[in-house]
Formats: sequence, structure tokens, C-alpha cells
Amino acid sequence: MPLRTKALSPFGIEIADHSLSDLSGEQVVDLRATLAAQGFAVFRRQHVDDQQFTRFLQRLGPLTFTVGERAVEKHGMLNVVSNIGRSSPPRSVFHTDTSYVSQPPAYTALRAVQLPKSGSETLFTNQYAAFESLPTWVVERLRGSRVLHIASGVTLDESDESQFWHPLFRRHPVSGRVALFLSTPQRCVEIEGHEKKMAERIIAALYRHSISRNPIYRLRWQSGDVVIWDDRCTLHRADHSQVQGDRVLHRGLVLGDRPIAA
Repeated sequence: MPLRTKALSPFGIEIADHSLSDLSGEQVVDLRATLAAQGFAVFRRQHVDDQQFTRFLQRLGPLTFTVGERAVEKHGMLNVVSNIGRSSPPRSVFHTDTSYVSQPPAYTALRAVQLPKSGSETLFTNQYAAFESLPTWVVERLRGSRVLHIASGVTLDESDESQFWHPLFRRHPVSGRVALFLSTPQRCVEIEGHEKKMAERIIAALYRHSISRNPIYRLRWQSGDVVIWDDRCTLHRADHSQVQGDRVLHRGLVLGDRPIAA
């Protein structure tokens, strides 16, 4: 039986009638295709524990972990996302996760552990739309370009990957569509073959295009939610501006392949 989904606008899907723990093999394949097409999915009313969450993610592929993050106790491949103990709201801008490694995550997923009384929203951009809405001359000028992604905000050892060159225009291995593959301008610092100052201006312009000239979906969290998105065709950020109360999420990452140039 295929997944029963509800389309969200302008993109994304909601799944309310399936348990993560009981998905069939056919439904997992369907989920991969759906994420490649729609960017993200929110599973409502799951109330799963970390073991069930991990098992679900492992059905999509091997897990990976961002070095420097705080691991969940007894579940070392998950990390904690929390505002507890902070004197000011965390700062969040649109980004893709851990893009400075040779094989960035294919998927990121969050499960709601504790939600605040109000606030707590996650925003998504559609990077297919970002690419498809670029002027033709921009695409032709930048076709074949690679961008240097670097680590920021995490503590790494010398042996850890801290930077990697990735294609600016990335072909999705499942959908075959092309996405604009960027993270924040602080994490994307050079374009191969371009003078550094010019590269910075181009990256800043493409980033603004991604977040200001294309549809954005604002996801409102509910108790028991599990949200998963495809890092190969989305950017995301948390909106902490209206949060009142403690917010605790557990995050898991599924390992991806090396990005394919379009």
C-alpha cells in the first residue's frame, strides 16, 4: 500500500495515517521518492522514542553524525537540539546541514521531545525552484562551477573533514531534477575559477535569491511530530523569535553520496 499523504502548499507533505515503526518496504521506497519530489515530510502524532526513531532512519540508509554536536545519551548517532540553559534565543539562518564534508547528509530528521508553549517553527526553501527561477544567462555563466563549503560553529580535530568543493548546480540522484546547492555565505566562501571578492558577491546574490524570491513553507510543530527533509533540494532554518518555553528536539542524519554535478 502506498503512503497516504496530504500535499502542503507551496511544497512538502503531511503524513498522519502511518506509524514510522510499521512502514513497509514499499512505503520506504515511496517515502524516498516523495522526499525527492516534495522536499520534506511531517509525520504527525508519532510519539516515538529514540530507538524507534533510529530504526526508522536506518531504513533510509546508514546514519552519520556531525562532529562537535552533543550526542543523545545512549543513542550516540543522534544529537540534541535545545534552547534550555540559553540566555538568548539561538541564531538560525537558512542552511543545509554539514555540507563541508565529501558526502553530506541525504536526509535530516527531527523528533519533537519537548515543545514550547508557543513558537517553534521550522522554515523550508525549495532549491529546485531556486535553480529553475534563475535567469538563463546566470545558469550558463555558472554551469560546471564548484563552491568551497567550510565548517563553522563546530569544534573539529585536525583529522576531521572541514571543507570540500561541491557543484553549485546539483542533480538529484532520485528525482533527476537540478537544485541550487548552497549553504550560508559564511559556509560557502569560494567559487572555483573566480576571484574571491567576486565569488563572495555571487554566492550572496544566489543565497538571497534562494530565500527571498522563491516560496517558503513555515512548519508549525505539534506534539509527537517527526519531520524529515531531503538536504539535496532544500534549505531550512528554525524560527526562534516567538518561542516561549523549553524546546528540545533530537536530530538524526542519513548519509548521502557525493553530489552529482548537473
